[in-house]
Amino acid sequence: MNVSGLLVALDYGSVLVFALTGALVASRAQLDPVGFIFMAALTAVGGGTLRDLILGRETVFWVADPSYILLAAGAALLVFWTAHLFESRYKLLLWLDSVALAVAAAAGAGVAMEAGFGPVIVVIMGVVTATFGGLMRDVVGNEVPLVLKQGQLYLTAAFGGSLVAVLLAGAGAGRIEALIAGAAVVWTLRAGSMVWGWKLPGYRPRPPRARG
Repeated sequence: MNVSGLLVALDYGSVLVFALTGALVASRAQLDPVGFIFMAALTAVGGGTLRDLILGRETVFWVADPSYILLAAGAALLVFWTAHLFESRYKLLLWLDSVALAVAAAAGAGVAMEAGFGPVIVVIMGVVTATFGGLMRDVVGNEVPLVLKQGQLYLTAAFGGSLVAVLLAGAGAGRIEALIAGAAVVWTLRAGSMVWGWKLPGYRPRPPRARG
């Protein structure tokens, strides 16, 4: 598989898994089938759309190939008919989201790499592609956005994996290997945060110093 083929596969993978998470949020809100499709599609293509607009790509990826939207719609209807089978839909949502986060970060970083952008933009596009679809999903679904959850690695996981991909590519590794390694780092950090409570120290306000 060449880099272009990998990027297409990553886009399809992130669309599918993010669509499943969007549909799960729709199930928690008890929406109808059209609502499921809307939430799934919004989540699935939100980050990639913003990525393509920022990078000035000639055509947004799902406009150039509407099969991405059809895939999201199919995933939405699948969840509509099967969501009741899962004991904890929120737990399933979190794990699916961790996979989508990893795949989308690699997709965003890879697209920016292939377009010839520098390391800073590559890392930013990895984070944007990975997080903005889920952010829109949670805001529209009236859920607490995962990107704002205290004591969890989310944005940090996307940033860390994207940075690893950039560093490996800069060190001479093949882009395919670098992107796969970056995705693995994203998922490992996110999963470790959920299972073992990995986190960075948060800001703690301090009382102002008394003026002398």
